[in-house]
Amino acid sequence: MSVPIVRTVAELRANVADWRREGSRIAVIPTMGALHEGHLSLVRAALEKADRVIVTLFVNPKQFNNAGDLAAYPRTEEADAGKLAPLGAHLLYAPDVHEMYPNGFATTVTVSGVSDGLCGAFRRGHFDGVATVVAKLLLQTGADLAFFGEKDFQQLHIVRRMAKDLDIPIDIVPCPTVRELDGLALSSRNVRLSPREREVAPKLASALFNAAERIAGGVPVDEVLAGAWSAIIEAGYSRVEYLEMRADEDLAPMHELDRPARLLVAAWLGETRLIDNVKVLSRTSIDNAPGERTKLSVTDATI
Repeated sequence: MSVPIVRTVAELRANVADWRREGSRIAVIPTMGALHEGHLSLVRAALEKADRVIVTLFVNPKQFNNAGDLAAYPRTEEADAGKLAPLGAHLLYAPDVHEMYPNGFATTVTVSGVSDGLCGAFRRGHFDGVATVVAKLLLQTGADLAFFGEKDFQQLHIVRRMAKDLDIPIDIVPCPTVRELDGLALSSRNVRLSPREREVAPKLASALFNAAERIAGGVPVDEVLAGAWSAIIEAGYSRVEYLEMRADEDLAPMHELDRPARLLVAAWLGETRLIDNVKVLSRTSIDNAPGERTKLSVTDATI
């Protein structure tokens, strides 16, 4: 069993046209490959809501700030196709750089507001690259639904805003973060961790869940975030880029729990940058928090 692979927009659209004649509902999952269980959970979710599922695989140079990072990003197309086939994905779209950005390409999509701060403050130009390539993928596939993981929560907001502002007729479907049993959010970057770093890595999620519980319990937000920042460093992380509480709906900064919220963090463990986020739960649901740490509950679908 294998998943068909197409590499050009013309091939992709020919397949989509055939499906449309059948009356099929189509979903797309944009990825950069190096697929893990987080990505595969998006495929399963898509198969529940659509008749045909396209997974895209494109390592997008426009969203990398560092040429070394781009060169080091894993290219595992054969293995990725092997993971998709048993699930029943219908097509793998794997264009090359020239197909996505032909000679003379001169357009960049920028999404203001929700791209400010957080990762946007530390990865200049990254979200322009994300918005540009996702806009192209949504238009190329013509899908009805697009599935994105909540691990890249700021990216999810940017994609949603971009699709709305550009009148792209597609539903953006968020899917919960998938975690290892010890709480570490799945990411293609996790393979870079040394054995010792892998032992330390789950303490990032632990600090977030503990902070969310304290905030839900009424402890002042600034006090909690300062303590969580220190706990992450004491656990063995070398640097915290940001640790903030933002509104779940629009990513507005929050300093008190007056509406649904998220805690978002980016921190360095050795040479690896990890991100994560958790909901700040209400008092009535806080007893469920430990279970959320280990259940299938994403990104890098990271684009």
